[in-house]
Amino acid sequence: MTSTAYDPAGRIVVSGSIATDHLMEFPGSIAEQLLPDRLDRVSLSFLVGGLEVRRGGVGANIAVGLGRLGLAPVLVGAAGADHAEYDAWLRANGVDTTGVLTVPELFTARFLCTTDREQNQIASFYPGAMARAAEIDLAGVLARTGPARLVLVGPDDPAAMRRRTEECRRAGIPFAADPSQQLARLDGEEIAQLVGGAELLFTNAYERELLLRKTGLTAEQVLGRVGSWITTLGADGVRIERRGAPPVHTAPPPERTLADPTGVGDAFRAGFLAGTVWRLPVLAAARVGCLLATLALEAVGTQEYRFDPADFLHRLAEAYGPAAAAAVRPHLPARSGIRSKGNPAPAGPSSNSSTAAAGT
Repeated sequence: MTSTAYDPAGRIVVSGSIATDHLMEFPGSIAEQLLPDRLDRVSLSFLVGGLEVRRGGVGANIAVGLGRLGLAPVLVGAAGADHAEYDAWLRANGVDTTGVLTVPELFTARFLCTTDREQNQIASFYPGAMARAAEIDLAGVLARTGPARLVLVGPDDPAAMRRRTEECRRAGIPFAADPSQQLARLDGEEIAQLVGGAELLFTNAYERELLLRKTGLTAEQVLGRVGSWITTLGADGVRIERRGAPPVHTAPPPERTLADPTGVGDAFRAGFLAGTVWRLPVLAAARVGCLLATLALEAVGTQEYRFDPADFLHRLAEAYGPAAAAAVRPHLPARSGIRSKGNPAPAGPSSNSSTAAAGT
């Protein structure tokens, strides 16, 4: 791959998981079911009150957010034989799926998540076709789509994450590191390799501490290896740090309703990346991310939130002042022109089928 793969006017490439989410609700408290003196032998079963089957995956979630904001991102990831309807949905929401590898003998990854009344969650993830994501050649994708402005390397098969990071380094393409859920699987050396040289590093507060513990690095050392470190803080908003500069913090706007926290962080990333490409100041980019995250919080399903440009600008002005909305207005599409509602994703074939991958 040559440096021509990078173009400051190019598109955002999102490399990461594509999955179907099975979202369940537990009306009680998960924490109350845990016995402190029996944590070495946990055996729990929850009778849930509802099930939603939705489209998801970190890569796809971020790409849809960018698509709704009018940025036509390129999605790079692997999906299974059950992906045709999902692919059509992604394209209808402004996502270029040229970089998606279809693996006909496997199923698209599955995310199974139970959320309790206190918004605590227990989740499992089956990788399926995602295990083949390392076979995708970024140079080949960019030869078809045009050069990249930035590549977000999100949680995916670890081999794919390593390959994508090295491809960006060799080609001189700025990249954002978002290891998130895969931090639990990676060792400290792998994590340090994945984040080193990133223009942006995304974590939530828990992932931040996990990254520091596993790598043995101090926060100052991490900041010496990345451009900016963005840490989402849930209801407390977001903090952006850069070496030698005071941290920047902003709170989220108030939500109109509280539906489901799944995918909120992905929506924030999409909004922040959009603001970065639009060359907004870092605080303004964070506020775009916070508002898109709030929209995701107000809907069940990671991609089911309603996006209306006029209402988005109204809420930006309401939460952060007229100047915040004025800075974003020139970049938003006049109207959405793409879908933000739809039927839940089909459950697809059972992952217990003999053709499903058994990897972890």
